[in-house]
Amino acid sequence: MLLGLPVGALIAFALGVVAWIGFHASLEASNSLTFCTSCHEMATFVYPEYQRSAHYRNVKGVRAVCADCHVPAALGPKLVRKVQATLKELPGHFLGVIDTREKFEARRSAMAMRVWAQMRASDSRECRGCHSYDAMALDMQERSAAKKHSPEWRERFGDTCIDCHFGVAHEVPDGLTPADLGAQTGS
Repeated sequence: MLLGLPVGALIAFALGVVAWIGFHASLEASNSLTFCTSCHEMATFVYPEYQRSAHYRNVKGVRAVCADCHVPAALGPKLVRKVQATLKELPGHFLGVIDTREKFEARRSAMAMRVWAQMRASDSRECRGCHSYDAMALDMQERSAAKKHSPEWRERFGDTCIDCHFGVAHEVPDGLTPADLGAQTGS
């Protein structure tokens, strides 16, 4: 006994700490740009689009990586997203669902609609991990943008970031806009 605790309890505690550190490290590693672009589909079809975007290269030198937009920061929603990816995207990768340009383009609209629906459902939560309405200098924005970023506009129309900024990091499928999402879901 050490300080009145059984040695087994200390060992269990130490193993728990090691397991938590390993789990956390795995979550962080799977959020890295290197991990996200390690498969053929992302490296060939998605990464080149992203490299041409303002989220990759811009005058401020700030880079948002895949996980910043596609994985929630909070642990609960992050775990849900990781499970979704494990159950749907990983099997799709191994089955070759989008392993050619033709297959990828055939599914691009459906993939975009799914991501837009997730972003709209979360009120573009991931966007606001970096962008804050409170920090926006509306007086430095074009008149139309300042109007749409105003609290009055957002309250009146219920718009979220993805409603206007839907092609910021990836090519938009031909003729598709987030308004099509409303038509498909009946909203």
